[in-house]
Amino acid sequence: MHINSPDMVFPADDRCLVTSSRLSPWLAPIMYGLGEHLVLPAFFSKIDMIGEENIPQTGPVVLAPTHQSRWDPLLVGLLGKRAGRYLRFMVTADECLGLQGWFIRRLGGFPVHVRKPSVKSLRHGVELLQEKEMLVIYPEGDIFLDGIHPLKPGLARIALRAERSRQNLNVKIVPISLEYSELHPRWRGTVTARVGKPISVANYKKGACKLQSKQLTQDLQAALHALAGC
Repeated sequence: MHINSPDMVFPADDRCLVTSSRLSPWLAPIMYGLGEHLVLPAFFSKIDMIGEENIPQTGPVVLAPTHQSRWDPLLVGLLGKRAGRYLRFMVTADECLGLQGWFIRRLGGFPVHVRKPSVKSLRHGVELLQEKEMLVIYPEGDIFLDGIHPLKPGLARIALRAERSRQNLNVKIVPISLEYSELHPRWRGTVTARVGKPISVANYKKGACKLQSKQLTQDLQAALHALAGC
């Protein structure tokens, strides 16, 4: 399951044109439980979660993890579960097809295109934050194995648009650094998730939206670098 930053229009024939997300009340608990108690422990010999208390248990939240592996969504899901929350997330449009897409659409996923922002996708991200959900966006926009790359602006735009749409919404962005013992995670390897202090989007409400969005993106990048020890 590959999640991307929304610096991203769906092809005309894309079967994921309907941009919505929902959580199946029976499937979500099963899949989250399998990830926590079976899949992750079976693959990794050790999983360290540092700073998981920084994830708010209520209110609108954007989780902003680094992206190095296909294992990332399961680890971020584990962090959400330990905070007592299910996640909503963006996935590439082609991954919403077939059996995988059936599961993704019932586990809170909704499609985006990797090249340009879709108005529907961005709007849905804003709506989820207005509903005080926890949204996952990988700010780098893709998987990178050579350190943290420049962040895409979509995450900050969604968070700021939501914050400015409602009084006292209080959107938080939580930076997360995922670090594996090997460049390509291997069976019985280890992984560490470092969770930083939440960034309050309300601090960026005043002033020109474009400038504040740029500043928020820069601050998030700095937070991720600090977590990763860069």
